Amino acid sequence: MASARGHGITVKDVAAHDFIPAYAQLLKRSGKIEVPKWADIVKTGAFKELAPYDQDWYYVRCAAVARHIYLRGGVGVGALRKVYGGSKNRGACPSRFALSSGSVARSVLQSLESIKVLEKDPEGGRRITRTGRKELDQVALQVAEA
Repeated sequence: MASARGHGITVKDVAAHDFIPAYAQLLKRSGKIEVPKWADIVKTGAFKELAPYDQDWYYVRCAAVARHIYLRGGVGVGALRKVYGGSKNRGACPSRFALSSGSVARSVLQSLESIKVLEKDPEGGRRITRTGRKELDQVALQVAEA
């Protein structure tokens, strides 16, 4: 267990529903990530009927992807499409699984690479950088102390 001063608290020690909004707020406040101009009209998958209601959904997705890659490196666009996929309503036919948007996944990965949180893994996919791990662990420590 971590000591009383909070040393050793990592992203793995903090619940996702606490960590992701905190990191999304940090990304928004820092202003380093530029939200694409199409983000307010795009659907996040072909199985969706509407665009996200939350104005800050792009920051939330960036935070969730950063956490996902922290926990499991070597994730690429195809894996993220599967993670964020869902059930497609086909009317009278039974529902089937559909992948999410590859453009959104690619854009999120490129945004996180531009602020040096992620880097390309030589074995495929993306992995977290040393500075990215440090930044995510600092946010996790703040969430754990709150």
